[in-house]
Amino acid sequence: MARSAALSIPSTGGENGLNRYLAEIKKFPILEPEEEFMLAKRWKEHGDTDAAAQLVNSHLRLVAKIAMGYRGYGLPVSELISEGNIGLMQGVKKFEPDKGFRLATYAMWWIRASMQEFILRSWSLVKMGTTAAQKKLFFNLRRMKNQIDAFEDGDLKPEDVTKIATELGVTEDEVVSMNRRMARGGDTSLNAPMRGADDEGDSQWMDLLHSEEPLQDEIVADEEERQVRHELLMAAMDALNDREKHILTERRLTENPKTLEDLSQVYGVSRERIRQIEVRAFEKLQAALVKMAEEQRYLVDDAA
Repeated sequence: MARSAALSIPSTGGENGLNRYLAEIKKFPILEPEEEFMLAKRWKEHGDTDAAAQLVNSHLRLVAKIAMGYRGYGLPVSELISEGNIGLMQGVKKFEPDKGFRLATYAMWWIRASMQEFILRSWSLVKMGTTAAQKKLFFNLRRMKNQIDAFEDGDLKPEDVTKIATELGVTEDEVVSMNRRMARGGDTSLNAPMRGADDEGDSQWMDLLHSEEPLQDEIVADEEERQVRHELLMAAMDALNDREKHILTERRLTENPKTLEDLSQVYGVSRERIRQIEVRAFEKLQAALVKMAEEQRYLVDDAA
């Protein structure tokens, strides 16, 4: 069905051919309820692709009308129509005429869903939102801003953020984030050329990016400091006996520390006794680290 119906759909031919496309689809007649029902029955019960094609072609104007409502997202109307036509064919494929409603009422949901998915895919390389509430926010934010006269390009007022978040069932942070992203528009290539007043030649947006990553010398210095601290810690641990080392390590120097109960079972003593050993071991470790730091300071002073 999809193949036969698609072959009978005029080509949008990009934006230049949009007017021609809109004129051509007006040639397909709008079906009467009885005629639509019989065509749908022929497709549903007998797989009649010609009947399916007539159903699709008679609703191409509905797709175009819906597509016009999504022009504000900066995407070519011809591409929106193409995606909507795919949704229309899916709607025709799953339409059940015996339920008593018209094809347009059913297919419009498939058409809108197809267009909205296309907009979400095309708007940003970073996914705009995955939940139904986030998608609702994306497609209703502009309308709600118009209702509350929030026409400014910057951040919304706190009271407006609260109103939108409450009505659409999302968090205020999601409203702020979505508003900022939509204000910027879709993604722009970092290699896009730009020309300033003082530029002798074209430069790219990526030339102006400021990296938040630390400099290479800072990374090396941090790693050296981490290594020194680790060596000092390991040396200071020599001031502890084996039991103290084990308990202190299991309690404070691992990602998943053991409980007092766990260690009390290992050593056959009470939890309070394990706690006392841990505290004493930590105090001894601190004293050893302080002593080693002082010794290093004296060595530096002597060398100076």
